[in-house]
Amino acid sequence: MRIRHRTEYNYHKPVKFGEHRLMIRPRDSHDLRHVSSELILSPTADIRWHHDVFSNSIAVVKFAEPSDKLCLQSNVVVEQYNRDDIIFPIDQYAQTLPFTYSADEVGDLARTNERHYPDPDGLINDWSMARLREAYGMTEKVLEAMTINIHQNFEYVTRLEEGTQSPHQTLLSNKGTCRDFALLMIEAARCIGLAARFVTGYLYDPAENSNMALRGAGSTHAWAQIFLPGAGWIEYDPTNGIIGGANLIRVAVARDPSQAIVVRGSYFGDAADFKSMDVSVTVEQI
Repeated sequence: MRIRHRTEYNYHKPVKFGEHRLMIRPRDSHDLRHVSSELILSPTADIRWHHDVFSNSIAVVKFAEPSDKLCLQSNVVVEQYNRDDIIFPIDQYAQTLPFTYSADEVGDLARTNERHYPDPDGLINDWSMARLREAYGMTEKVLEAMTINIHQNFEYVTRLEEGTQSPHQTLLSNKGTCRDFALLMIEAARCIGLAARFVTGYLYDPAENSNMALRGAGSTHAWAQIFLPGAGWIEYDPTNGIIGGANLIRVAVARDPSQAIVVRGSYFGDAADFKSMDVSVTVEQI
């Protein structure tokens, strides 16, 4: 896969830039191998790499001079090795809900199976319990029901502003972005005791520009991972109804979406100095 991710900011006059932090390098694993990468910055900058608390690769960028344009472009090549099936070898004790993670797992999973967002009228819990009942408590089927329900019954919208709406708000409005849908599924999974985390990355759409195109291609994408004993962290993309890692390219994982902002930075000047922002992402098969 070849990934090109370009973000461009334009200003009415030259401004000075503060430190920027970029999450753009895909996570190496047994199913995803990083082949090559190139980071092109304008104006020129010093780059330092480090790992955050989740072992995501972070580029810390310090720009040398003011400018009326800031351009960040990442060119990456990866090799992906996905399983075609979506049958996961879940340990027998965890094939039905509820179950308890083992003593070895529960300490390390820590806050990933704790609820993070208020649910004043129990709306999230009720939605989660409804999926539990319709799937007769079978772990795989419950998660499949959550994924398909969001994909089929919620309106997908685009929103350029930063931030993620609360799961409660997503249920009330019945619409959201891929970030919103991922967070809803994460919080719903936590309602039934499952460990879940947020993933940001890229989506390869083999049917792009057709009537069957996936939702979320052409920009950064977001989905959920659920930890299932025996199977490990499994990908669930409720925006597109995808189960498993097919077409999903992980860049960063986090306990909460606020910890997985792809581009974070600042400039010194007036708010009126900002003119425009343009983001483009292309993912193509080599």
